[in-house]
Amino acid sequence: MIENIDSSLIDWSRAQFALTAIYHWIFVPLTLGLAVVMGIMETIYYRNKEEFWKKTAQFWQKLFGINFAVGVATGLILEFEFGTNWSNYSWFVGDIFGAPLAIEGIVAFFMEATFIAVMFFGWNKVSRGFHLASTWLTGLGATISAWWILVANSWMQYPVGMEFNPDTARNEMVSFAEVALSPMAVNKFFHTVMSGWVLGAIFVVGVSCWYLLKQRENDRRFALESIKIAALFGLFSTVMVAFTGHGSGTQVAQHQPMKLAAMEGLYEGEQGAGLIAVAALNPKKQVPDDGINPFLFRVEIPKVLSLLATNSTDSFVPGINDILKGGYTQYDGTTAIPVAEKIERGKTAIRAFAAYRKAKADGDEAGAVASAKLLQDNMPYFGYGYIKNVNDVVPNVPLTFYMFRIMVYLGGYFIFFFMVMLWFYYKQDLTLPKWKWLHWIAIFTIPLGYLAGQAGWAVAEVGRQPWVIQDMLPTNAAISAVGVGSVQLTFFIFLALFTILLIAEIGIMLKSIKKGPEIN
Repeated sequence: MIENIDSSLIDWSRAQFALTAIYHWIFVPLTLGLAVVMGIMETIYYRNKEEFWKKTAQFWQKLFGINFAVGVATGLILEFEFGTNWSNYSWFVGDIFGAPLAIEGIVAFFMEATFIAVMFFGWNKVSRGFHLASTWLTGLGATISAWWILVANSWMQYPVGMEFNPDTARNEMVSFAEVALSPMAVNKFFHTVMSGWVLGAIFVVGVSCWYLLKQRENDRRFALESIKIAALFGLFSTVMVAFTGHGSGTQVAQHQPMKLAAMEGLYEGEQGAGLIAVAALNPKKQVPDDGINPFLFRVEIPKVLSLLATNSTDSFVPGINDILKGGYTQYDGTTAIPVAEKIERGKTAIRAFAAYRKAKADGDEAGAVASAKLLQDNMPYFGYGYIKNVNDVVPNVPLTFYMFRIMVYLGGYFIFFFMVMLWFYYKQDLTLPKWKWLHWIAIFTIPLGYLAGQAGWAVAEVGRQPWVIQDMLPTNAAISAVGVGSVQLTFFIFLALFTILLIAEIGIMLKSIKKGPEIN
């Protein structure tokens, strides 16, 4: 591990990775959502053979393709950064983290690449059934790709299925099933993919409402049918996102209690804790034990946080100070260890590891065995040995707190939005000029869909800090020994490159949307 790392190197490396991830996540969720929408529309075409549905499917497939191409470019850069900026991380856990990413590239990505060609160029070259299968398999490939990437990310949130090998100084996988099928990975997959479905549905409804605003007769049926399918699909997806969100809350409470405390601005634990509905944090609050009230005001729903965390309204939810001081009973029945003790045990593990390596080099087998035993006993706290202050394990509370609320508020709004769109579709004539206000709301809801997804990832990643791998490897020990200047330079190069790609994608998509589905 690297000693005395310049804090600016950590900050710039984190900023570069965050920049790449933010841009990448602009494209991924829309790809996942449009994949299902275009699959549904082509399925209808396959069943009734009506040319209208073929043109409708082709239109949404075109937008899918534009978005997919740019998403691939940003995703490749994101994976390279693990080697360039986070080489210690890649060395320490590459045997585990690399496996799902390799499967994603070998299986899922090639599956997408194979069938996307048939989907775009095979309309008049293969049977309708084979083309339909290619469309669904393209979407399935994108979803499987998301699965393996989310498995890798979930392992960082909840590391399982591995053992540390002191001879290689690496964590090695001992159970692929535990890594691939951990409860956190399964829940994160459904929550994340379905959030992409929500964005896809919002996008289709918004674009379709733009056609209604234009009052073009040839686009009328296309817009109405697209709104109906997308709103039904979106309502289902949003409800499922809320359901899986509850599962995520339970997983976070069990394995990342500090993240949950930051999400709620909870400094002192409570029995039967309430969920904050509306609140403003006190900007004067600096450290957990400064005695300052963390809120300027708050309105909470009684006992709901305990319900979210443990499925019990009367359970104890630890706050930030409880986690730092330890001594409370955890959800598995054990007593929480103070962070200060974890830091000392982590330092013991680091010293034991160094002693083991020296004993092996000197041929001292007895010393190596004793050091290995001491290392094994303290290995769960190895990462804490690189933490300098107990307060360093507290993430950015304001950012985590507010991003969580943005995500939840928008999720509730999306449920209401899809219900309203369906009500107007079945009870009113959406083509009438008097509903223009609703069409504009649908259009401006599109960026809110992106905002909700970005807020969710901010909660997941910022709330995990200072850990790259939860409780195992802190950010300051995962960094590469590169110059700050090179990271700064590539940050601005990527910023310019990704911005140009985004502007180009928006321009191409707007041009395709203005042209329309070419339905006669």
